[in-house]
Amino acid sequence: MKKAFLFQIFVIFFITIFCALGTWQLYRLQWKVEIINEIKAGLNSSPIKYSNLVKKNYQRVNIKGKFNFNEQIYLYSLNDKGKPGFDVITPFKTENNDNVLVNRGWISKELKGKTIINTKNNSEQKIVGFLREIYKPNIFKPANDIENNVWFSINLKEISKVTGKRFDEFVIFLEDDQEKIPLPKKVSIDVPNNHLKYAITWYAISISIIFYYLYFRRKK
Repeated sequence: MKKAFLFQIFVIFFITIFCALGTWQLYRLQWKVEIINEIKAGLNSSPIKYSNLVKKNYQRVNIKGKFNFNEQIYLYSLNDKGKPGFDVITPFKTENNDNVLVNRGWISKELKGKTIINTKNNSEQKIVGFLREIYKPNIFKPANDIENNVWFSINLKEISKVTGKRFDEFVIFLEDDQEKIPLPKKVSIDVPNNHLKYAITWYAISISIIFYYLYFRRKK
């Protein structure tokens, strides 16, 4: 009797866990669909003047101002082939004297600090790109090595301490036809979305456990 009771508890526990995992994947599916829709809307939109918009992820913007290459930071990143390097994050002062961060693209480790990556002049210019919101750093990422200018996350408080400036909570990612070095990040709707498959898998495991439980119970 005791063994049967413990077996029931065991079955209920794992069914609950696997159903919860399936439901979590459905929430993740909804989140991923929203991201894909945001990207689609951004790709199909015309650039809006930065000072006139309500900021949202993947909104295309145009903005005038000047780059400050002396205060740019190097954010550790992998390119689309998995090679380690850096995203070059350069402060940009707008014509309205606002400070924003611009992700100009990826470089290999060997190009860090080289003048070849600063092909744009520091006179006033117009740039076009996509907005991406800056999220809180992942707790599993290493601490930023500020002394050697090697960053693992964009921490606005730390950047403000280094530069003495306050920056907007969105980064502008340059469009991919504006530079070659650094190589701009591509924005596309080709985003992995396997959450429905994962949800079905977890629910299927739960159903299988129920069938096995009923089968062994009938045998008894």
